Amino acid sequence: MSDVEFSISFAGPLVTFQDIGRPGNMRYGVSASGPMDIVSFEAANAVLGNDTKQTAIEISLGGLILQCHEGSITLAITGGDFLIEYQGQKISSWTVLTLQKGERLSVRAGKSGSWAYLAFSGKLNVKDWLNSSSTHSTSGFGGGVLKTGQKFTLTDASNQENRIGPILKPNFYTNDLIHAVLGPQDQYFMNTAIKIFSNSIFKVSDNYDRMGMQLTGPKLELKSALSIPSEPVVKGSIQVSGDGIPTILLADHQTTGGYPKIATVISSDINRLVQFRSNQSVKFVLINSNEALQKTRKFLDMKEKYLEKLSISRGTLEQRLMSENLIGGIEFNS
Repeated sequence: MSDVEFSISFAGPLVTFQDIGRPGNMRYGVSASGPMDIVSFEAANAVLGNDTKQTAIEISLGGLILQCHEGSITLAITGGDFLIEYQGQKISSWTVLTLQKGERLSVRAGKSGSWAYLAFSGKLNVKDWLNSSSTHSTSGFGGGVLKTGQKFTLTDASNQENRIGPILKPNFYTNDLIHAVLGPQDQYFMNTAIKIFSNSIFKVSDNYDRMGMQLTGPKLELKSALSIPSEPVVKGSIQVSGDGIPTILLADHQTTGGYPKIATVISSDINRLVQFRSNQSVKFVLINSNEALQKTRKFLDMKEKYLEKLSISRGTLEQRLMSENLIGGIEFNS
């Protein structure tokens, strides 16, 4: 075990330190924050044998370039299909590698996805706020936003040869359809608006950050209550402003709101939704609360089994070679 120091050669906007989040503080006006894509975040930690709640770096489409100044450490990169530059090679995300002193790592937007996750085989030395290192992007509280020229360190760093290589991707959330439960203020919308919401294709707009994702498409017409008394809102709420434009609330959402909410995206589908990019199509499927519970329970069960599988060590290089049938199919003549 040793200490490691990195400097940030470049950091795009909304590159932040995140742990699993700080639930239970909405009554104080504080959202949970945490990773946008929880599955990818937990996978990055699990494949290193970390606690899945451990602090990692969330990387936006702006990208991140790191330089290792002291020590060496094994790290994992998951999330969207980002492009990794390492040791003069260009590789895809969903991989585990070891970075040595003097080496550079670049993570930037690739073919798809909006967020990538960088987890380390060591503990990041970052600030806590309300017992969590998750960064609240609008205030900067928590571990903080990463900035060009900044340095950060890790303790208890280790090199894990037994974990290096490609990471198995989850195969249980590849559907493009986004499931939502109607309400809680669907009574304030015209009947035609409900039909439009469930039958139309929307697109992700450029107005998309950690607070919310605004959509473009057909307007969702209200029949009354353009403004209702402010009430608690949750991640996944689809609120509609007076101009009929829907916005899906995400990790750093405000804790109360006065716009009517036509539907709520189920929690298990938010992880897929946040990886959509600007101009990507979004199609909603309305389900009832019982179906939502069933889908969420099934999702959580599959996620638990997936993370458990990822956490198992692959063995040393020698052990992995010995386990392979390297001469299968070859005949030797006497």
